[in-house]
Amino acid sequence: MRKMLVLCLLVPFIGFSQAKLVLNGTRIFPRQDKIAEFEKALASHAQKYHTGDWKWRVWEIQSGPDAGGYLVTEGPTSWEQVDGRNDLGAEHTEDYTKNVAPLTIDRGGSEYLEFQTDLSTVALTDYADKIVINHSNIKPGKIANAPDLLKKWKAAWQAGNESVAVYMKVASGNPGFVTVTRLKAGLKELATGYRKPMKDRFPTTGDGTYEAFSKEYIEVVESRWSELLIYKPELSSKQ
Repeated sequence: MRKMLVLCLLVPFIGFSQAKLVLNGTRIFPRQDKIAEFEKALASHAQKYHTGDWKWRVWEIQSGPDAGGYLVTEGPTSWEQVDGRNDLGAEHTEDYTKNVAPLTIDRGGSEYLEFQTDLSTVALTDYADKIVINHSNIKPGKIANAPDLLKKWKAAWQAGNESVAVYMKVASGNPGFVTVTRLKAGLKELATGYRKPMKDRFPTTGDGTYEAFSKEYIEVVESRWSELLIYKPELSSKQ
């Protein structure tokens, strides 16, 4: 009877516990003459102060407008956890300010992303060491149309056996979504002929055709850009 009472008391907490679907992504750009020192300081900071739910995964940006920079992703956590995190402590702040920040240039940014389980073809934590990130900005008034567009895109990803994680941007600049293609087989997945072209993976009839998708894409998406990133485990959190 006592065990049953304890379980009943826990029900509200279980019911209202939020799923851990939130990632924070921060872009950092090192001084070109201090890259080795920067990597050493960043790794030390990550492994000392960012563990558990706040662990860091560090990526080197290989191409695109941010090539030469590093992407630090933190999480996944829930909004509830983010809200209750509070101050990270003087020791943490001092370590970053004294050891990491002086080795960087005044450029970068941060954003919050929420993983979309039903629109993705891969689990949130089913990672790969090489990824292609596509950033899409949505036209004003069209954000509600994004999920329907992505559902059609998901069918084509599945037809091509692509591992794609979908995130929605939250309170982070222009409304939009981010798709992360996880290259499980490595960079050879980018080669022409590795899989069927995208247009050949859509149905040939009905409203799910490539032509219908393209028309909807033009109506919903304002701009898009891509980049290739490589995971750097030696710079990331160890637990």
